[in-house]
Amino acid sequence: NIKTDFTKLIPGAVHKANGGYLVLYVDQLLRYALSWDMLKRAIQSRKMGVDTQTAIKPESMPIDMKVILIGDNYMYNALYSYDSDFSKYFKVFVDFDDEMEKNEVNEDGIAKFIAFQCNKGDLKHFTYDAVQEVVKFSTRIAGDNYKLSTKFNKIMEVIVEGDAYAKIRCVEYVDKEDVKKAIDERRKRLNRIENRMDESLENGFTLIETEGSRVGVINGLSVLNTGEYSFGRPSRITVTTSPGNDGIVNIEREVKMSGPIHNKGVLILGGYLAENFAQEFPLSLNAYICFEQNYGGIEGDSATGAELYALLSSLSNVPLKQNIAATGSMNQKGEIQVVGGITEKIEGFYSACKKKGLNDNQGVIIPKNNSRNLVLSDEVNKAIEDGKFKIYTVDKVEEAIEILTDMKFEEVKKLVKERLLKFSKTQKLEDK
Repeated sequence: NIKTDFTKLIPGAVHKANGGYLVLYVDQLLRYALSWDMLKRAIQSRKMGVDTQTAIKPESMPIDMKVILIGDNYMYNALYSYDSDFSKYFKVFVDFDDEMEKNEVNEDGIAKFIAFQCNKGDLKHFTYDAVQEVVKFSTRIAGDNYKLSTKFNKIMEVIVEGDAYAKIRCVEYVDKEDVKKAIDERRKRLNRIENRMDESLENGFTLIETEGSRVGVINGLSVLNTGEYSFGRPSRITVTTSPGNDGIVNIEREVKMSGPIHNKGVLILGGYLAENFAQEFPLSLNAYICFEQNYGGIEGDSATGAELYALLSSLSNVPLKQNIAATGSMNQKGEIQVVGGITEKIEGFYSACKKKGLNDNQGVIIPKNNSRNLVLSDEVNKAIEDGKFKIYTVDKVEEAIEILTDMKFEEVKKLVKERLLKFSKTQKLEDK
């Protein structure tokens, strides 16, 4: 005989949350077929049945609860756009930022968070200097000297690992050095690709010059992301020019290795040239722009400024300093705009210079408005303080050209104009 009784009835999450709050992660909810529709029906009918595999068929239970869904903006936008019931059942939207203001109250909040986690997890407590190091780490994650990150899971990783190193040293409290070691060891676990690129640079496989001057060549700066870890690296940008009607040719775009934002940046160069050099005669040139030794594609407009400097160098035949790298987006009026990943980019070029040999004249040109985003490592900060590495902040293309060439911009502009006039005359003769 088959026997069954009420003990075989197992409540679900809705039954357990009845009379209170049901908190669900959206991505987990949507992984199970029909779960979303069942939740909507329960909210609408205010009843929830029990799905059983037995002969017992209990009545539906009246429910009275609040439902809270947790997810990212992508999931919210998808549900809002594709499910007409979503906005009807979930009327209150709360958007939590991944950063907060860096002030005394919030810094105290991080200190309290550390103390709470130490008590909860039976970890060694942190000294004042150790807490300050965690705050600095939080600022670096946020990428802004006036912000703190709210990604507490990453902060928690540093807290736990800092405690482990303090226990290894058999000390009573976690100190600044334990936190630094935790951060460094975390980086070492994630930087395999960065190390391979360092080796390529040291062995001369990646061609980067950090001394001397070259015509139509500049060190641009890019950021590579590998999931949890991102780092900066210099990229050699070269430009060649000649008479013609092709205009500015983005070699990456021609071989489908360039994203739409980078393509837009290259087209902006044409607008800048048209306004500054094509008011008295037609613009006739072929200009080929290339990111050398780039085999994985490129996206973003942060190299627009560097591309223009190399283009003007090629046209004027004025060499650019190779000991100074440049980053910065620009508009058609020649104004330099902020870019992302500025800390990683600066540290990336510093690392390259260190591998090739520091000569106390190396540095980076960045947008002036990016100054607040610099959360540099202690080593780079010390090199800057000692005058061994320099950061130049600029608002305009003109300022950057003068730094890279040691010439007045008007002199360079005059040479460019003369060359473009020759191109125009040559092209007219060829067209005839």
